[in-house]
Amino acid sequence: MRTIPFTDARANLKQVIDNVVNDVDVTLITRRDAPNAIVMSQEHYDSLMETVYLLRSPANVAHLERSIKQLRAGKVKPHKLDEADT
Repeated sequence: MRTIPFTDARANLKQVIDNVVNDVDVTLITRRDAPNAIVMSQEHYDSLMETVYLLRSPANVAHLERSIKQLRAGKVKPHKLDEADT
């Protein structure tokens, strides 16, 4: 994560936006007498919101936890996504 003062961000806004989009990163914009802000690409934001949405469901969380346990226990068999489950 990059950190940049507000005055620099304002003077270089295009560069700040290009950096977060091209590098799939976020930038923290600091302000002296006000709360800070984060700049990120829409793609990054959408991905985070999808994760938050999926983790709101206790059933999804439980399924994910079971899947991780199976992976760590070596009970996962790799297959291609286009293969039918058997």
